[in-house]
Formats: sequence, C-alpha cells, structure tokens
Amino acid sequence: MAKDSFDKHIDKLQKEIIKKEIEVYNEYIVDLSQNPRNWGKLPDKKISVSQSYTGPCGDTMQFFLKIKDNIIEKANFISDGCKACIATASQTMLLIEGKPIDYTEKLSPEDIDKALKGLPVDHKHCTELAVRTLKRAIHKYKKNED
Repeated sequence: MAKDSFDKHIDKLQKEIIKKEIEVYNEYIVDLSQNPRNWGKLPDKKISVSQSYTGPCGDTMQFFLKIKDNIIEKANFISDGCKACIATASQTMLLIEGKPIDYTEKLSPEDIDKALKGLPVDHKHCTELAVRTLKRAIHKYKKNED
C-alpha cells in the first residue's frame, strides 16, 4: 500500500471513529476529550492546592488550582479516565477558572452535565467525580489557609 493510500485510509478511519463517538456523546464532549482545555500540571510554585481523587469506576482526576484573594486564577487537571472523564474534568476547569471559591463550592454535577450538553446516562458519574475532587481541593485549601 502506497503512503498516500495508507494516509487516506487512516484519515477515513479517524473520521468514522469520530462520527461514532459523536453519536454516543456529542460533538462538544468529543472535542473536549480529544483537545482538553487546561490539561497538565501547573508548575509547583504556582499551585495553591492540588487534589487527586479516584472514583468507584477506577478513574482518577487530579486538580491543580492557583487561588489568590479567594479567586481561582488558574485551574488545570490530569486524568487517567475515559473520554467522558477527561471532557468532564476539562469542562469543570473551564467553569471554575476566574471564579470565586464560593461559586465553586456551589457547583453541582448537574451544572457540569448541562455545560457538556448532556453526558450519556452511563457516564454521568464522571460529573460526581469532578465535583468530589473539586470540593476536596477547596476543603484542603481552606484547611491550609486557617
């Protein structure tokens, strides 16, 4: 198989995979899972708090937050989870960055699911994982501030 023919075959397969993923999730979730926003650990000197949490499904989210004057200035994450988990963590970072801590404490799984335009039922637990990780991070931050 010539290189051009092979590349065309790979492109076709990738398009078919993405089309099937969009049928299961939606275009926004697929984009966030393939191109997560705020992915990666912040440099240690910029981290106010980091928190890792593993859900009952076995997926882990780790959040890295830079907080100043009770505002989350920067929010990043890493995860070893599935597409839904990565999209959920990414969306959570987008929702909280630039917001006051009070806002983050009120963030619900339903808020994240709505921002994602609806996860499939069998992946809604990812929003619970994100909220638990976030609330543990904020609790840890407040405990260290006292």
